[in-house]
Amino acid sequence: MSPLVEAFRRDGRARTGLVVVVVYAVAAVVGPWLIGDPGALVGVPLQPPSLAHWLGTTGQGQDVLAQLVVGTRNSLLVGLVTGVVVVVVGALIGVVAGYVGGVVDTALSWLTQVSLVLPGLPLAIVVAAYLPSGPMTVAAVLVLTGWAWNARVLRSQTLSLRTRDFVVAARVAGDGPLRIMATVIVPNLTSLLFAQWMGSVTYAIGAEVGLEFLGLGDVGAVTWGTSLYWAANDAALLTGAWWTFVPAGLATAVFACGLVWIGHGLDEVTNPRLKSARPWSTWLRARGVDVGAAVAVTPVVRDAALPERP
Repeated sequence: MSPLVEAFRRDGRARTGLVVVVVYAVAAVVGPWLIGDPGALVGVPLQPPSLAHWLGTTGQGQDVLAQLVVGTRNSLLVGLVTGVVVVVVGALIGVVAGYVGGVVDTALSWLTQVSLVLPGLPLAIVVAAYLPSGPMTVAAVLVLTGWAWNARVLRSQTLSLRTRDFVVAARVAGDGPLRIMATVIVPNLTSLLFAQWMGSVTYAIGAEVGLEFLGLGDVGAVTWGTSLYWAANDAALLTGAWWTFVPAGLATAVFACGLVWIGHGLDEVTNPRLKSARPWSTWLRARGVDVGAAVAVTPVVRDAALPERP
């Protein structure tokens, strides 16, 4: 059974997160075909939610629901693509640095450390301010500021894998470094790569919304971030027009929570420390002990009355 399937089977939060992500995916794929033109002027500006417009209208008289649905497709597309590129760049640098070692490791580790020291959001704001606006610019800025942490984690994991017996056996069999990294090292990092991808998508969508809210994206596009940008320009908070900014903000938060819940379930399955703690928490629950948050804590002291761990 794959770690992802086992995570969904064991963890209720992971299943809830999967439902959230699937609902968003369906809305992003099918919604824009069923909803009206998000740029059409359909009513009186800043009209509250009603039967005619379920989420009201914007300060320009556009339908908020139409903009939310179309914005879901655009925001998720940027976030998913950015997450993939961030993980690929981090994997290339981290795995190569960890396996090759020597001067290559020193140079790539120095580059990673410099990138980690630089503040991500201020750097993204500065870079985005000097580049042409658009989704590709936002994605490029997020990749530039988001790959380093993934590379550092993958390097440390690769360092622990390169001395394992199966890697040594592949080297003795005559496989070259590229083949070993691609067919031996990377497959053993699949669970970590997937978890990093979900974290990168969460980071990318949040950062994208923040940059566009500040006006550093394409304000003519329809995304969650531009919805917040125009709501701020229309002084929605001062006028009490909550329906112009709450849906986009809530959509961002709920989708991020869905990814975090899936990541938590995957971590429960793949993290050795959490796996070792699970039999103990099950034993305590069977005897009426409320373990609460201690489920994810690895026991470090063993009582003689407790059974041996499997």
